Amino acid sequence: MVKLVLILGDQLSLNVAALRAADKSNDIVVMAEVNSEATYVKHHPKKIAFLFSAMRKFVDQLTSEGWNVRYTKLDDPENAGSIAAELLRRAQETGAQEVIATRAGEWRLIEAMEQTPLTMTILEDDRFLTSHAEFETWAEGRKALRMEYFYREIRRKTGLLMEGDKPAGGQWNFDHDNRKAAPDQISYSGPSTFEPDAITKDVLTLVETQFPDHFGSLDTFNFATTRDEALSALEHFMTHALPRFGDFQDAMLSESKFLYHALISPYLNAGLLAPLEICQAAENAYKDGHAPINAVEGFIRQIIGWREYVRGIYFLEGPDYTTRNALDHKRDLPALYWGEKTKMRCLSKAVEQTRDEAYAHHIQRLMVTGNFALLAGIDPEQVHEWYLEVYIDAYEWVEAPNTIGMSQFADGGIIASKPYVSSGAYINRMSDYCKKCHYAVKDKTGDTACPFNVLYWDFLIRHRDRFSKNARMGNMYRTWERMDETHRETVLKDAAIFLEKLDAGDVV
Repeated sequence: MVKLVLILGDQLSLNVAALRAADKSNDIVVMAEVNSEATYVKHHPKKIAFLFSAMRKFVDQLTSEGWNVRYTKLDDPENAGSIAAELLRRAQETGAQEVIATRAGEWRLIEAMEQTPLTMTILEDDRFLTSHAEFETWAEGRKALRMEYFYREIRRKTGLLMEGDKPAGGQWNFDHDNRKAAPDQISYSGPSTFEPDAITKDVLTLVETQFPDHFGSLDTFNFATTRDEALSALEHFMTHALPRFGDFQDAMLSESKFLYHALISPYLNAGLLAPLEICQAAENAYKDGHAPINAVEGFIRQIIGWREYVRGIYFLEGPDYTTRNALDHKRDLPALYWGEKTKMRCLSKAVEQTRDEAYAHHIQRLMVTGNFALLAGIDPEQVHEWYLEVYIDAYEWVEAPNTIGMSQFADGGIIASKPYVSSGAYINRMSDYCKKCHYAVKDKTGDTACPFNVLYWDFLIRHRDRFSKNARMGNMYRTWERMDETHRETVLKDAAIFLEKLDAGDVV
């Protein structure tokens, strides 16, 4: 009897579990561009265009491989509007009553599939290196679920950067070598770009027409949309950027949007690339003497460490994770996150780049937009939804733990042992943003003081009861106590004035 084989937009791999379990000679692949997936948050237009174009080309690949595919475009008059409704429509059309699917990566889709009145065979998404069961086993009984220890287990499991039972280079983590300040110039021309073909141009027109009110620009769309192009982008990074990636992975430059970053996460998260093949390519670059250990280890850690770890946390913690608010932050997300004017150059540059590229690297996300949101006490669920809306590589399983946990400390410390907060000094050290800013990063109080400076101390004092006994934060509170009392009062007064202006909608 014929079965439907559901392939989602982030499962664009011939090796995905549902395809492996299906009968090519009998079963029917179902794929669909649906409004519900494009608008459950208002995704960046470039993300929608990337996925629709990649999906259409994946259909062509499936067809050439001999699969029978029923594909629904967004503007098809018969489009039922959601994944579940499309499955039901195709079931009625074909007479199929059974569906083979690979487990979705977000709780809302998992729940929607479970409620579909068809016989569903849901298979584990084994494109990841760690199953849910393996992560649960690792987490069981641990007082703290720290990524570093999980990462070491995955290194042992995969053998990546291992010399017998010892880590290559004699240590597990070379992070201390990967914090160099921004250089005067970057010798890398940037990630690979790809000229839109006829399929992509059609999609760009569709997205521009259908989603005119979504934040973000479609201009200069140049992402890879096939596996071959994604492999080319990977090779380009390995050849031209990986050797310097580690040194400057935390740096930020106003006029260099990508520095030495790979910008392959959209392809990895959509299924065009696989995590192990990426890590093996980086490991080979180290073994061949092409890239140093600090660059390769730092790069691999982002994939088999952070990426696998945050997925494990997302599914371990359950569907309510995105609503956590341990610090009870309730301020609304300010308009500057949507491109309204701000005098803070770091935020202005990060948001401008996000709007134009659907991309910002991890330090821009964590220590600029995320840091400000945490210091200002912004509702973490609103922050989470913003990150999910604006980045091309954002899917809830990877975005939510990074935002709710690592960036906003809203999970109470499941991921981070302390909040990632800093004054303007860190941003000044790691970027050139402060040089032409309206505010003076060296000013601690007054109208010209960098807002990060006063908000940093305001945050610490607001949450003194929670953090003053944290072993990693004691020095901060001791520094505060050594300050002159009048200065402390001025800092808190200036922070209150700034936040009042922020709440009033003033340009800050």
